[in-house]
Amino acid sequence: MLSRTKRDPWFAILRPLSGRRGTLLYVVSFLLPLAAWSAVSYLPFLWHPMVCVTEPGGVSWFKPGLLVERTAFEKENARALEAGKTAASGRRANPVFLPAPHEVARALYTAFTTKPVLRGDVWLHESLWRSVQTIFWGFLLSSVVGIPLGILCGSYAVWSRVSEPVIDFIRYMPAPAFGALAVAVLGISDAPKIAIIFIGTFFQQVLVVANTIRRVDPSLLEAAQTLGARGRRLVTKVIVPAKISELYTDTRILLGWAWTYLIVAEVVGVSSGITYFINQQAKYRNFDNVYAAIVIIGLLGLGTDQFLAFVGRRLFPWENPRPSRLRTFFVRLFAGREVLLFPGSSEEEAKA
Repeated sequence: MLSRTKRDPWFAILRPLSGRRGTLLYVVSFLLPLAAWSAVSYLPFLWHPMVCVTEPGGVSWFKPGLLVERTAFEKENARALEAGKTAASGRRANPVFLPAPHEVARALYTAFTTKPVLRGDVWLHESLWRSVQTIFWGFLLSSVVGIPLGILCGSYAVWSRVSEPVIDFIRYMPAPAFGALAVAVLGISDAPKIAIIFIGTFFQQVLVVANTIRRVDPSLLEAAQTLGARGRRLVTKVIVPAKISELYTDTRILLGWAWTYLIVAEVVGVSSGITYFINQQAKYRNFDNVYAAIVIIGLLGLGTDQFLAFVGRRLFPWENPRPSRLRTFFVRLFAGREVLLFPGSSEEEAKA
């Protein structure tokens, strides 16, 4: 077992960082891209290819607030001076498609409080809720079918030979390629969008789960067989419990894949969800709202992953040794024993 002392270097190989160092680097990982974005936004000498007109001067088509390329701004000023007119003035700025961090931060609030421009458009929170539903149902269906099939493929060579070759073949096909077929079969409602999420995660999920199951310690199987376990009991009482924490981690990772297919899925049929909001705001050139929506997707995905990680640390003893009612519930469930979420209560109270 690797030990760690206070004098361990930051770059020690195969040694975990202390809690304080890990937290610090976690924060730094977000601060670094934010610092780069802020530098590009607030330091004109780095990258400000446009000029925001403040005073139009003698240039007829200039207006205050207009963004003009620097070369065009200088040419128009030169022409104005040659004609005996006053030169325009302005400040260096970035293109409209690259808003500053404070503008995106403001949009994170105003996007939820600003009424949609067109009648029939939906609010941002309504778009988000529809996208979350699409992710939920697509990934739920994928997991309900993919996880059991992956367990069977990893446990039995027969299932592996019958299922994995064709699954391995289909997984290389891009999920968006099935968009037209999904619309033809399922219509233009949310069903084809859910189907795209399903296709994008199911085939990968089966192979990942099967590969995890195959890594079970053979000594566990030998010990169980010595005690008389056979067939299905080896799978349900030995293999799955031995790999349940890794299967849980695999599911967390695959949920992230489902989020990456969201934008593609929501343009199938009738555009909806957060994708529709992003496209509409891009048409109106409200790129601060576009960035805000993208940030919200990242926050939702990260928040979901961190919540699942929090739950996972309390489900599995090797993740967190502290006692947990939730962990006790699942341990007893797999052991086939009576399940009580609150062991201190009476049986009558538990039934009630």
